[in-house]
Amino acid sequence: MPFEIVRNDIANMTVDAIVNTANPKAIVGFSVDKSVHDKAGPKLILERKKIGPIAVGEAVISPAFRLDAKYVIHTVGPIWMDGNNNEEINLANCYRNSLRIAKENGCTSIAFPLISTGTYGFPKSLALQVAIREISSFILDNNMHIYLVVFEKESYELSEKLFKSISSYIDDNYIEEKKLESIKDGKYNRRGHRLIDFNCVESKESCDSSEENFDKELTFKNYLDSQNLEYNYKPGLKDDLNVLLNNLEWGFSETLLHLIDESGEKDTVIYKKANVDRKLFSKIRTDKDYRPSKKTAIAFALALELSLSDAKKLIEKAGFALSKSSKFDVIVEYFFINKNYDIFELNQVLFAFDQPILGS
Repeated sequence: MPFEIVRNDIANMTVDAIVNTANPKAIVGFSVDKSVHDKAGPKLILERKKIGPIAVGEAVISPAFRLDAKYVIHTVGPIWMDGNNNEEINLANCYRNSLRIAKENGCTSIAFPLISTGTYGFPKSLALQVAIREISSFILDNNMHIYLVVFEKESYELSEKLFKSISSYIDDNYIEEKKLESIKDGKYNRRGHRLIDFNCVESKESCDSSEENFDKELTFKNYLDSQNLEYNYKPGLKDDLNVLLNNLEWGFSETLLHLIDESGEKDTVIYKKANVDRKLFSKIRTDKDYRPSKKTAIAFALALELSLSDAKKLIEKAGFALSKSSKFDVIVEYFFINKNYDIFELNQVLFAFDQPILGS
């Protein structure tokens, strides 16, 4: 996917450019700066001395030496005072200038730390908002794989209002469903969810119940309640699975392309808003039988700004459903209900709640 949030030591990232939170003077600082210099070796500080002082919000580039990258982009973040000294503007400039320099030097991938949130004291939730805003804005007009690297969970923080709102919604809607004991011949994973093998063509007993089918699972209650699902089952499944056999006119790809045409947006706008790369979208466009992952189907529903009911229909075209028994699904549903279609903000939330993020 074009933009990912990952937990790692940024000095260990294998990318074209690593962004270092540099000291304004040519000295080795703490935290990210020290980690980058330690791995890059002594030549990096010598190169940094050649560059000289760097102003707050500015960025410069140098070789990466022993790092698993081509370049180090040095940027100086603002020290948090009281929020009234252009701190947010200067932080935004760190991201903008770093991305500009990376683009000018032909970089196709770049890794950022959460700038200024360490010893400089920038509020983590506000710093995260600035980072996501600047990165997502850049991605809409450029092709680059961008990582936001978080070393410790404690350094990553949602706004208190957003965290409380989503936590409350999860508490009200998340249901830990138990195994349905009355279904004697069903197969379940460790969560008590029934597994459905969408390639099974003989009988329920012969269906594969391995963890590889995790993305294709639904609770028995959910798929019985869903009368308009459009899975590509073949003859042989009986009784309670017959409800899945109706209305098989269009597959996911055909439906998606039709919705994009109806939206009036260009393909590039939609797949970038979905945090999906061009190669995957090309597969979807050329293969009418393409079956995406659940995460990809949800990502396109967001990019198209569908209502919750229409989003569910598109997701069903891919062979999935949203379930109250999945925390991931409940968080996704929250965003559709609140008409918040920003996939990058949703990914912030999913990451904070230890859920997989969306995109290809």
